[in-house]
Amino acid sequence: MVVMTVLRLATYNVHKCVGPDGRRAPGRVLDVVNALEADVVALQEADRRLGARPAALPQRLVETMTDLAPVETGQVGPSLGWHGNAILLRHGLEVTAVEPLNLPGFEPRGALMVEIAAPIGALRIVAVHLGLMRRHRLRQLRAIRAALSRRPAMPTTVLGDFNEWSLTDGLEPLAQGFEIHSPGRSFHTLHPIGHLDRIALCRDLSLHDAGVQDTSASRRASDHLPVWADVKLAA
Repeated sequence: MVVMTVLRLATYNVHKCVGPDGRRAPGRVLDVVNALEADVVALQEADRRLGARPAALPQRLVETMTDLAPVETGQVGPSLGWHGNAILLRHGLEVTAVEPLNLPGFEPRGALMVEIAAPIGALRIVAVHLGLMRRHRLRQLRAIRAALSRRPAMPTTVLGDFNEWSLTDGLEPLAQGFEIHSPGRSFHTLHPIGHLDRIALCRDLSLHDAGVQDTSASRRASDHLPVWADVKLAA
């Protein structure tokens, strides 16, 4: 029997750890993260937006409540991630490169590009939280593609809150060379109707399974539900 090696990816907009009830509760966000049983978790809105952007999800709490660790971005300050984007990795996964990206647009936006050594092989992860306006999202995706073109060829995933309501339009710069998966309705937790949270896989990666973590706990923790995908190297 052939044993198939898969890696579980997840993306979760934690809304600065504020749930629909208005309470900021990082612990319940991490309970949801633990339930995902993911090897890689891309977070959006992991930091507060104002001032020095202190972490909404404290690193100490991540380290004590989970078997995951945030990727160090190399930036000085109190933030967990870069422009609110953070990547948590299962202990044992080795980081080989980190590059924070500035993205164009009216709002300050960024993406976090990380390369790791994983059981399925070398993998590049780009965690994103795209802008609210489509014309800005298109520019941001073109900037991400340009950044990828400067890196060595490697299996790559781009995942996060794409902020695109359409299932057919608006992500054209990424569609060439990537298959964009929308595992299900992830926004708003009180009445999920939008497929805003997505996982894009390059042709070197294939999807084994995917879904939305829709539980009573995840509906309390944030305004987005997390989505996940089990991936493997394409045959």
